[in-house]
Formats: sequence, C-alpha cells, structure tokens
Amino acid sequence: MPDPVDPPPPIPSSSPAPAGNPQSTGLPSNVAAALACIPLVGGLIFYILEKHDQFIRFYAMQSIIFGGAWFLFNIVSMVVHLIFGSVPAIGVILSLLWGLIAMLVHLAFLIVWIIATVKAFTNVRWDIPFVGPIARKQMGESPL
Repeated sequence: MPDPVDPPPPIPSSSPAPAGNPQSTGLPSNVAAALACIPLVGGLIFYILEKHDQFIRFYAMQSIIFGGAWFLFNIVSMVVHLIFGSVPAIGVILSLLWGLIAMLVHLAFLIVWIIATVKAFTNVRWDIPFVGPIARKQMGESPL
C-alpha cells in the first residue's frame, strides 16, 4: 500500500483581505468606529488608516466635521469673550453671561460626542444632527 502524500502547503497570495474582515486597522469595526469618534484627532487617524470599512470611515468623517465645528466654536467663543470683557461698565456681566452660554454649548458637544461613541460601539450608524448628512455627502452616500 503506498504511503499517503501530504499536499503541498498553500502558496501565500497578495490578494486583498477577504470580504468578511475588511478592516485595515485590525480592530473590530465597532471598536475602531468608537475610537474614531474622538473629535477631530480620532477621525483623522481612522480616516487615513481605514480604507475598506465604510462604517468606520463614516464615523471618522463625522468626527472630523464635528471636531472641526467644536474647534471653531472654541475660537469664536474666545474672541467673543475677549470682546465682551473689554466693554466698559457692563463687560463683566456680558463676559459672565457668555461664559455660561459657552459652558452649556460645550456640555451639549460633550453629550453628542458620548452618544455618537456609544452608538458606534453598539454597531448603530447614527447621524449627528446637521453633521451626519454632511459626512454622508462627503462619503458619496445619499443623505437620509
């Protein structure tokens, strides 16, 4: 009886990753999308690194736009605070009032960030109001 011959080992190919695991980052989609929700920085990193997973890329693009809006608000807030603070007589009151308004806006930004991160981590595609449709348009998708 002849000895069984083992088949030769498969030759590694340079084909792209299989469709079941398209992540370029090596992380699960939900974890990478949640990390991509870190405003501006996380979005930029994951948008550059991830080339295949549209779920991660959407959250990264949304994070870039959301983080940019938050950054722009900070700049405008500082300028308004300086202008109000330099107004004679009522400048202190205006400055304190603007500080309260800015604090509430920052709290709203923080809450939206937390919601987006939780939604991404639970594999739910959620559009941040006003930002989500812009991100979809940038991704070449039709807005909902």
